[in-house]
Amino acid sequence: MADIVLAIHVLLALGLIVFILLQRSDGGALGGLGGGMSLSGIMGSQGSANFLTRITAIFAALFMITSLILAIIESRKSDENSIILDGSIDSEIEAPLIKIDEEMENPAPPKAE
Repeated sequence: MADIVLAIHVLLALGLIVFILLQRSDGGALGGLGGGMSLSGIMGSQGSANFLTRITAIFAALFMITSLILAIIESRKSDENSIILDGSIDSEIEAPLIKIDEEMENPAPPKAE
């Protein structure tokens, strides 16, 4: 189930990127892709803006829904294992102790080997 939702999620993300880049902007968006004729030539300039805006909003809403579904599916997994905590509790670093004579007034630090 999670694999199907994840595949839909990736396709929605790619579609969202494409539809955002196809929208008309002040800069050089990909709206003029295809020999200078964009969707505005097919449906009129205002019609294509509304169409792309609606499609983008629908894809964004579906993307958020699939994000929430994936988060819920992942939180309900019964695995108690964590990649971050694997082995971190059992492995303690054994540091060598440096013996300092208490009889000395000014002990010198140990020399590097």
